Amino acid sequence: MPLPPSSSTFLLAIDEALTLLPGLPNDVAAHILSFLPYSHHCRLKPTCKSWYTFLSSQTLLYLRRHCHSHLLCFFPEDPHISSPFLFDPENLAWRLLPPMPCNPHEYGLCNFTSISLGPHIYVLGGSLFDTRSFPLDRPSPSSSAFRYNFLTSSWDRLAPMLSPRGSFACAAIPSSDQIIVAGGGSRHTMFRAAGSRICSVERYDVERDEWEALDGLPRFRAGCVGFTVRGDGEEKEFWVMGGYGESRTLSGVFPVDEYYKDAVVMELKENGGGKWREVGDMWEEGERPRLGKIVVVEDEEGGRPAIFMLDDNDILRYNMTLNCWQKESSVPRRAPYKSTFGFVVLNGELHVMTIVNGIDSADTRRSRQQKRAGTLFIQIYHPRKKTWRSLVTKPPFQQPLDFSTTVMCTIRL
Repeated sequence: MPLPPSSSTFLLAIDEALTLLPGLPNDVAAHILSFLPYSHHCRLKPTCKSWYTFLSSQTLLYLRRHCHSHLLCFFPEDPHISSPFLFDPENLAWRLLPPMPCNPHEYGLCNFTSISLGPHIYVLGGSLFDTRSFPLDRPSPSSSAFRYNFLTSSWDRLAPMLSPRGSFACAAIPSSDQIIVAGGGSRHTMFRAAGSRICSVERYDVERDEWEALDGLPRFRAGCVGFTVRGDGEEKEFWVMGGYGESRTLSGVFPVDEYYKDAVVMELKENGGGKWREVGDMWEEGERPRLGKIVVVEDEEGGRPAIFMLDDNDILRYNMTLNCWQKESSVPRRAPYKSTFGFVVLNGELHVMTIVNGIDSADTRRSRQQKRAGTLFIQIYHPRKKTWRSLVTKPPFQQPLDFSTTVMCTIRL
């Protein structure tokens, strides 16, 4: 297999006494080591100096381009104080990641967005409390941006967004190495109502580490979902679905959100975004109160993606032509009472996750913390085969996951 110039330089730089695998040429040994599951790399790096160097190099990512591991990153709480975890569903392996750089004046970060682009995970915005603000019990939106580099196993602080925001739509644009964000507000999970809303839209250029303002949304919108639609092998449109805007009060006291039933679409251009066009309501009055959790399955041939929503215990598929949601399937095992589902897509399959107890009673030597955390039960749906399967794993968290507040992000490494 031919290697890029940087790879060849790296392999030739290894001293003969520090070969990757004794008795094999370094290019062959590198190809063999590239098939090791990424979740095991942190345990294999201390084996020797040459392995540490190779498993931390760009060469490894190049060699793994045909055997990427589809991994899931969990942010169970504020990532400044609680470390995120990387989960490998193929090998049922967990890896602890370092926490984000901490600001001593800020705490309680939530409603942030995590997204992957290349060998990096980005953590953007959110809502938090700041000891320097007044009043102290009023949350404020954040404009911070961080990036985790899997090659160096470290966090980088990036240029902040132009407008602070949490609970916003976000999508990656891999063809131009950019990230686009839209809408958002200041709502915190401790306060289920109130909070500000904005309509601003920005695009981040990874190479220049700069944010650029684009045309704003037609209306104030927070709690929305964003994704891109590809065409001819590159991203052509940015969609923003659902969310809430204005609010009303019940009995003149209790604030209630007015949820949107529509979507808005922006055409993506090289020199900026185009104008927004509005898509009508996606469901009838009384059909459902608001949009559920959304995942997007990309088309392998570069066509239109398949968009799915988890609505209670049903999975719905969005029909772009008819602008409506149609039932695809039902989750075989319903979530326990007062529990929530997590919903992500990995390797083209829909993963429905929940925390349950009593699935595996054979392991009686688990610690009390592990028992409190419960068991992660994953039900996996294949959209093309229309089949279900399941996985069970013991999560390393000290407390059960709350999927209504847990932030998750998928990445290929």
